[in-house]
Amino acid sequence: MFLKDKVALITGAAGGIGAAIARLFASEGADLVLWDLAPVESLKAELTAATGRKVIGAAVDITDPDGVEQAGREAEAELGRIDILVNNAGITRDNIIFRMKPEEWELVLKVNLFGPFNCTKIVGKMMAKKRAGSIINISSVIGLRGNAGQANYGASKAGLIGLTKSSARELARFGVRVNALAPGYIQTAMTDKLTPEQKSEIQKQIPLAALGTSEDVAKAALFLSSALSGYITGEVIRVDGGFAM
Repeated sequence: MFLKDKVALITGAAGGIGAAIARLFASEGADLVLWDLAPVESLKAELTAATGRKVIGAAVDITDPDGVEQAGREAEAELGRIDILVNNAGITRDNIIFRMKPEEWELVLKVNLFGPFNCTKIVGKMMAKKRAGSIINISSVIGLRGNAGQANYGASKAGLIGLTKSSARELARFGVRVNALAPGYIQTAMTDKLTPEQKSEIQKQIPLAALGTSEDVAKAALFLSSALSGYITGEVIRVDGGFAM
């Protein structure tokens, strides 16, 4: 087990990539802290029954610094420490620039960038005191190459890469590593909205000719959270089938 007796905090854990990471981490021996505004009780019960690991959940608004700090302290008090932070929570509000409303821009940046900043600041400080930890930011290939209709999302994910590299430099002296994953087109609720024709066109642009799965991203997160990547920090790993190559 690569994460035996570690404690991992995952934001946006109720479904999709977050839930896949939670399942894999629990199967690899980690106790879990699941944060999401959506209910996590069913996932919590599933993982406890399947793995016997300790799993706690909370409804946390990551854009609220005080709420993040309180929930972080409560999790640390209950489980003893936090070894791994996965900043996964994110949203989209797609629109072309000419039609994008200020609130669509602000909300996406607030959740996708300000939220991970809050979590990194608060949980990273806990890790720094223990001189160890791994932080994984779930960015996107859209933050690397852009996409029409997603200026807000692309800006937030590009900003998350900047946050990753800067915080990696700051936290390295405390033994805390910070890396990012940049998923491509992954089969989630977001891509379920695409028509078969749209999916076909996208697959033509992917060298491996298929959409990825949440489990593909989870496996990369496992690598970055474990001792296997102990000499890696400040890195951005694409999980995209070669799409942004």
